Amino acid sequence: MEVVLLEVASALYLVATSAFCIYLLRSQSKAGGFAPVALAAGFAVHSVAVGLRSLSVGMLPVTGFSEGMSFFAWLMVGAFLVLNGRYRLKVLGAVTSPLACALTAGSLLLYEGPTAVPELLRSPWLPVHVTLAFLGHAIFALAFAVSSAYLLQERLLKSHRSGQMISRLPSLEKLDRLNYRCLAWGLPLLTLAILSGGIWASAAWGRFWSWEPREVLSLVTWVIYAALLRSRLTADLRGRKAAVYTMVGFAVLVVSYLSVNILPLAGRHGGGFGS
Repeated sequence: MEVVLLEVASALYLVATSAFCIYLLRSQSKAGGFAPVALAAGFAVHSVAVGLRSLSVGMLPVTGFSEGMSFFAWLMVGAFLVLNGRYRLKVLGAVTSPLACALTAGSLLLYEGPTAVPELLRSPWLPVHVTLAFLGHAIFALAFAVSSAYLLQERLLKSHRSGQMISRLPSLEKLDRLNYRCLAWGLPLLTLAILSGGIWASAAWGRFWSWEPREVLSLVTWVIYAALLRSRLTADLRGRKAAVYTMVGFAVLVVSYLSVNILPLAGRHGGGFGS
């Protein structure tokens, strides 16, 4: 049942992707009203799938690579729906929807049935640590989408083009402010995720920090985003440079996540948390 739900959610995310792109490219398109509905429907179905998986394993479904991909996609879509409800930025769905579709499809390709979870992972710290981390990542994914829209709008304006796409994209000022707000939310979430993971590790293994590859990469990601946010606050970093640096930070985040789960790196993190 869970697999069927994930397939339906992935299909709805694909439909939403098509609708968002049509809305962005065509004038007088009704797809703009349909796209968020399709995405919300996919999120609802995905929520049921995540809930069923949680019940089957008896905990938050994040201990496997495929589970993590699905959970990340779910949080990212949820964060976008909240953002779109507040700021009415449908165009960002043209970036968020395909990312969600790819992650959900990837989780299906790597799907594993319910497996025994190591007793050490059955801790109240797991949902706290992982939810904070993935939620922070989801916000950074939205910052990536905002930065992509900024660079596209800037390019269109510099080329002196006129057309439907320019009118659908928000102003550069609005996108720049939203980029800052995403960073201002994402960095504290990532900080809390690192701290909660350290507290959990200290209680479970007696060490707050072990210099595992995942920990080091998380620290590198944190430094990049912290430097970017500090520069925005103190050095008047704005516009194109801020957008580019935000995208670089997200690229490092993606490489960090994939490398730990794909490469045979030592440590307790990864597809099975080192089990």
